[in-house]
Amino acid sequence: MPSEHGADGSEPWLALSDMGSFHVGGRKAIISGKAPRLATLRPGDAPVTIDPNGTYQVDQLYAQYFIPHRVRGEAALLLWHGAPLTGVTYETTPDGREGWATHFVRLGWSVYVSDAVERGRSGWALFPDIWPGDPVFTRHDRYFDTDFRIGKGPGAYSPDLEVLRANLLPGSRFPAEAYEGLAKQLVPRWRCNDEAILDAYVALVDRVGPCVIVAHSQATRYVFRVAQRRPGHVRGIVAVEPIPIEGDDGRIDVLRDTRMLYLWGDFLETDPEWPAIRDGAHAFRDRMIAGGVSVETIELPKIGIRGNSHMMMMDTNNLDVADVIQSWLAKQGLYRS
Repeated sequence: MPSEHGADGSEPWLALSDMGSFHVGGRKAIISGKAPRLATLRPGDAPVTIDPNGTYQVDQLYAQYFIPHRVRGEAALLLWHGAPLTGVTYETTPDGREGWATHFVRLGWSVYVSDAVERGRSGWALFPDIWPGDPVFTRHDRYFDTDFRIGKGPGAYSPDLEVLRANLLPGSRFPAEAYEGLAKQLVPRWRCNDEAILDAYVALVDRVGPCVIVAHSQATRYVFRVAQRRPGHVRGIVAVEPIPIEGDDGRIDVLRDTRMLYLWGDFLETDPEWPAIRDGAHAFRDRMIAGGVSVETIELPKIGIRGNSHMMMMDTNNLDVADVIQSWLAKQGLYRS
């Protein structure tokens, strides 16, 4: 039987009883009436005929799970990413430090990391035949300059690391040397798949059963509606820097047994867009509270944790932030000490 702690007695071993992966959800889509075409699959190969007509599997979700040797969480912990990202958000940080996924496994949580429909290993579908429109791509420098509250503003990005460090927001805990790695994690996204994403997340909750969901950014667009569809399964929600929330005001009452935390980082007041985003997210929060739902809000600077970007799970104090979540979950009775 392995010890629960490493050789120095500090960090728990990453001891697993099981790990694996699966796909859930999705549908069959049929394409007909299109002309076959010749295509060369590799330079120098003879052309082959590609017939696009037929049945395709689309809109599925990929999840990978890690079950610790000693389970302490009272429910599974689901980690849902934002846009335009994948589940790698929660894995090893771009500069090589431990991410939230393995940290929570060490603490005794059964962790499920997923790629939403259209992202990562969940796969694409033919477009515009099945998914209307084109994918949206993100410029390399965008999230240093804007949106993620990392750099000082438009034009702050530079390929020169020393300039990049100088252009971080003062006091930022995002490691400048990690930005190139973050940019490599950006993937295309579509603007037409909200219902497919929602349905696949519901299928994931059905597969896993009782769970706590940590939802970052775009994922908060879906998490409350998933909880309203499956109130018996979703025991808790941690909304990490949520965007304006979409939920069913007519079914707020079914969320009364779901514990909820809104978690915010730093620099919101100095950003031209984030105060309005936060206010939009808090509108549904306030309606939930008025409807008898237990919702707590933690602003990290107010508890002495400063410098966090929108990507707080990658910041240099990412495990301090994870431990704020862990402490809150334990106080909700969702963790066996």
